[in-house]
Amino acid sequence: MREIVLSLFLLFLVNYVKSDYSPPTREQFQSCLSTNHCNSTFENPNYIPDPRIYTDFSESSSPNSSFFNLNFTSLKPILIVKPKSESEIKKSILCSKKLGVQVRTLSGGHDYEGLSYLSQSPFIIIDLVNLRSININLTDETAWIQSGATLGELYYKIAKTSKIHAFAAGICPSVGVGGHISGGGFGTIMRKHGLASDNVVDARLMDVNGIIRDRKAMGEDLFWALRGGGAASFGVVLSWKVKLARVPEKVTCFISQHTMGPKMNKLVHRWQYIGAELDEDLFIRVIIDNSLEGSQRSVKSTFQTLFLGGIDRLIPLMNQKFPELGLRSQDCKEMSWIESIMFFNWKSGQPLETLLDRDQRYEDLYFKAKSDFVQKPVPENVFEEVTKRFLEKDVPLMILEPFGGKISKISETESPYPHRSGNLYNIQYMVKWKVNEIEEMNKHVRWMRSLYDYMSPYVSSSPRGAYLNYRDLDLGSNKGINTSFEDARKWGEKYFRGNFKKLGLVKGKIDPTNFFRNEQSIPPLF
Repeated sequence: MREIVLSLFLLFLVNYVKSDYSPPTREQFQSCLSTNHCNSTFENPNYIPDPRIYTDFSESSSPNSSFFNLNFTSLKPILIVKPKSESEIKKSILCSKKLGVQVRTLSGGHDYEGLSYLSQSPFIIIDLVNLRSININLTDETAWIQSGATLGELYYKIAKTSKIHAFAAGICPSVGVGGHISGGGFGTIMRKHGLASDNVVDARLMDVNGIIRDRKAMGEDLFWALRGGGAASFGVVLSWKVKLARVPEKVTCFISQHTMGPKMNKLVHRWQYIGAELDEDLFIRVIIDNSLEGSQRSVKSTFQTLFLGGIDRLIPLMNQKFPELGLRSQDCKEMSWIESIMFFNWKSGQPLETLLDRDQRYEDLYFKAKSDFVQKPVPENVFEEVTKRFLEKDVPLMILEPFGGKISKISETESPYPHRSGNLYNIQYMVKWKVNEIEEMNKHVRWMRSLYDYMSPYVSSSPRGAYLNYRDLDLGSNKGINTSFEDARKWGEKYFRGNFKKLGLVKGKIDPTNFFRNEQSIPPLF
């Protein structure tokens, strides 16, 4: 990884030195904005977002990057703009075009490789933190959400408005709505209601010329692209209109934990056959990690569950479909949907206002993550090998999340997110470390790549699938503004399969000069 990054940076430096281009200063950019009467607040250009994981082990809000953490290649932003209105975003975009700098949009922090605040070219950051209003309409069961809001803020507002409504999205409160929705958005009710992006009914996008387009004005192709194709390739999404989901006043949750050994491996193996086939009201995910008990390190599997119903209906269902788990009524707890969000974040009993904490952090650790999709049950001995490998690390993690239900009923071409029917579950791999040094990073990244290579015979292929919201630059990266569509297929088809071509065509229409770009943005196709 380091060698690739250094090569890209050296190439940038060579081209930069050869050109007559001189990047604008902070004062020049502020002058341009002031000329246009911009009232935005500004951050010191030396400000760097905290490169530590923000929240729980799932759809993590994580401005993390192996590149960024060790400061290999990224320039510091010329300016971090915090607009207070949509007109100020327009001024920021137009000044960026005028002065020849790139734009990175930050809407809460969800990109595992930190591309919302990384660039090898001079750039500014448009931080949407001040644009986070949420308007809920229970009459038509929808909500308009500005992109700077977090999932926690959205969930809190929904819970204060209705006891029977929710939104089908991830469990981590500090994740920004903008990035989460535009990449897909897994969540605990996705088997019943689909991904977050499946529930978008309108959006407002500001394009490269500062023009605001809603669904009607942008057209169905661009609206299609925003719902899972990574909106940062096409412009700045100002707000999303989403369909709320109806949920029971009481749902049921339980956790079943099992330590390493044949029983644990058999349970995980059995789960593969039933996780995607269960009633769509039932979501059971598996978390494999390890812990230190005294001087002994132990691998464990945790079955973490949400059921959209009561205990009286859950127990017979589990006894019929998954009796091996041995679930009892006393192992379960009924609660409201909003309390289930707290439950999945290991925060049961804490005030709901905890959801509003935008700076939640669980551990001051750096990490590398990867993803896979599984289409056939993995042999039981594979989990034995995973257990052995996990004992080598302090903080390894695998999360297995079941598909089926609504996800599989939607065509793979209905949105850019293609991993639908035929996939049993998704795997998220993660390894964490504490020391911010090159040698330490390389050691853990090598371990992660080795595990990923080991899993290759057991996961999707041709191409091997990956999930955009678990961004992974190991899959490939762009080579600047002149990256060809063919070059980008290397990583693009892993995220989007056959939908990548359509994304390129949409990009060619809305942003033909490739102004909105990063290391894994959609290149224009004409």
